[in-house]
Amino acid sequence: MLTKLIAGAAVAILAAGMPRQASAEDLLRLAIGQRGLWDSSIAEIGQGAGVFRRSGLELQVVYTSGGGETQQAVISGSVDIGVAAGTLGVLGAYAKGAPVRIIAGEATGTAEYYFVRADSPVAKGFAGVAPNMTLAYSTAGSGTHITALRFMKERNFSARLTATGSVPATFTQVMSGQVDIGFSTPPFGLDALEKGQIRLIALANDLPSVRNQTVRVIIANATDLARRRETYERFIRAYGETIEWMYADDKAIAAYAQYAAISPAMARRVRDDFYPKTMLQLDRVMGLAEMAEDAIAFKYIARPLTAAQTAELVQTRAGPEGPPPQPNAR
Repeated sequence: MLTKLIAGAAVAILAAGMPRQASAEDLLRLAIGQRGLWDSSIAEIGQGAGVFRRSGLELQVVYTSGGGETQQAVISGSVDIGVAAGTLGVLGAYAKGAPVRIIAGEATGTAEYYFVRADSPVAKGFAGVAPNMTLAYSTAGSGTHITALRFMKERNFSARLTATGSVPATFTQVMSGQVDIGFSTPPFGLDALEKGQIRLIALANDLPSVRNQTVRVIIANATDLARRRETYERFIRAYGETIEWMYADDKAIAAYAQYAAISPAMARRVRDDFYPKTMLQLDRVMGLAEMAEDAIAFKYIARPLTAAQTAELVQTRAGPEGPPPQPNAR
């Protein structure tokens, strides 16, 4: 718990230090979970390519250890926008009165996978997991927390859930024997998989409850959103433009390779094998009714949100009941 408080305080301090002085561009401060991932790179790569500046925006970014920490930074007002907050955690925070609003989808389905050391007795599909074994997630209320709960529920096994923070920190804890089952997201761990140091035991998208739902969202502080709504609308348009460019131009592969400190070949593999473009749809929160049921089962909320509450919380372009996205070719 002390570690979580220190980490949260560190993000708050970093974010609070971001200047708000007037400039030619409107300033937005972002907290993003898990630096180095394809979807966590969108803001920085878009800014580097000039997309946000063309929309009159300047972004200042800090990275967190996971969606729960990102969410807290938004709620406190330390940042304006949180990228990749776990949807169930956001539902829980809103139900408790937190000033948070969902302004876009972030991940419908996820690229995460679960792994063990090569010498582990755990087999594919979580076979062989014992109740005394530890199962990692990043931070409370994050997407990885929710996915771990769903795997235990749907695969009918028990394990001790353990908060491990970022993807690199989780990998270290698994390899050192502190944690039995870890989570990762490409490109992290792919080299260890190829060398046979770890074994992949499950993909998060193996679960329909993950694959068909918007498990992570982009959130905003409600107070600032009400004050600068047009600024946030420009942000979402520019964010979507960046996504389109990242699937259409090989310059984005080079930019991501530099951002993640990996080879261009690995960067292309991460995008093409793990992040279909449809995963990053922004317009709606898919599977919201089913997620509300899970939120009650996992004790994030006590009762379903009313229609009025849902409309207030979910302020995506298509709204909470918007039409499903159309398939996109890369």
